[in-house]
Amino acid sequence: MIDYRLIRSEPERVKQSLQHRGYAVSMVDEWLAIDTRWRELTTRVETLTAEQNRVSKKIPQLKKAGQDVSALIAEMRTLGEQIKQLEQERREVEERREQMLLMFPNIPHETTPIGVDASQNVEVRRGGTPHPFDFEPRPHWEIAERLGLIDFERGAKISGSGFHVYIGLGARLERALINFMLDLHTREHGYQEVFPPFLVRPEVMQGTGQLPKFEEEMYRCADDPLYLIPTAEVPVTNLYREEILSIEQLPIYLVAYSPCFRREAGAAGRLTRGLLRVHQFNKVELVKFTTPETSYEEHERLLRDAETVLQRLELPYRIMLLCTGDLGFAAAKCYDLEVWSPGVQQWLEVSSCSNFEDFQARRANIRFRREPTAKPEYVHTLNASGVATARLMAALLENYQQADGSVLIPHALRPYMEGLEQITP
Repeated sequence: MIDYRLIRSEPERVKQSLQHRGYAVSMVDEWLAIDTRWRELTTRVETLTAEQNRVSKKIPQLKKAGQDVSALIAEMRTLGEQIKQLEQERREVEERREQMLLMFPNIPHETTPIGVDASQNVEVRRGGTPHPFDFEPRPHWEIAERLGLIDFERGAKISGSGFHVYIGLGARLERALINFMLDLHTREHGYQEVFPPFLVRPEVMQGTGQLPKFEEEMYRCADDPLYLIPTAEVPVTNLYREEILSIEQLPIYLVAYSPCFRREAGAAGRLTRGLLRVHQFNKVELVKFTTPETSYEEHERLLRDAETVLQRLELPYRIMLLCTGDLGFAAAKCYDLEVWSPGVQQWLEVSSCSNFEDFQARRANIRFRREPTAKPEYVHTLNASGVATARLMAALLENYQQADGSVLIPHALRPYMEGLEQITP
């Protein structure tokens, strides 16, 4: 969450940020009104408590002098009732104040372009060369079904629409992608692998910004206060919640594989078929914990780490810098990595690379000390998909398809496929 002191001291700046993001600027005045009431109640409670303490100290002195203290006892009782009522109101106001604060999005970084929606995102660079075709490229769902790699019909039979089953070489190819990415990031980029739980508590989802704003998009257990994770970012970032790290521990680089579960429905059409919009998919996630002064340098390095995956797979891609209107709720700055998919003739997002600054750290209370006796400061958190496999699989099948219906295996994946070079009908 953002620093509440910023709303108090620079309300116009926060309003401008909300306006650029497409949020109601009235949030600021509403929160300030609640905050003012909370401060008034706090002051009143403190004043009455001080008066109560003064009276309570006076009673034994008067008793000792043989004076009547019944009026003071009655005053104590009245003060106690007033304090009790005010404390109750203050707790209610404080809870509302905190819940409202959780709904404020992050403040965009100064280098985030101002824009209304995705059409105003800025292309940073492109990589790779589009694969030439002397035939009409087919969409990945046709390729996968013809080669027996993915069974969409049985996936829907088991779990409903938006689910699929990898079969045979399809399952091996999916596993190859995951292992290739984990090996790349651990062996070459310096990340430590973790394997987190896939169910997390509500406060963990709140820590990374999924709750309370996006609760309807999450899968929640009916009988337990647990949520299925929408990304490994959630448990991995929260590994250090409620902790104070030493500066010697930073930066921390973590990588995790996990399935991801999302209730997103999406509109009907070509871009929801096959693997393009599903309720369960696999992803390798990169997470960093850094000091504030190094986080943007680390952000660029994080982007290059995710970009390397697409370079090694020799896929055509582009990097987009998101504008304020398309920026994620918790991010201060974000790049999207998109792969060209010739079968659907679209750029497919396979990774978002975000710097959250101290937004998540405040919610999860993740701090560090520069010296053993120094005041704790909030870390900066960053993450990127390194990358998501569903759309990557779609792009891979469409880019490497051949006229005879076969699919070539990228060179980087062949060691993970026992040297297999081509999947044939």
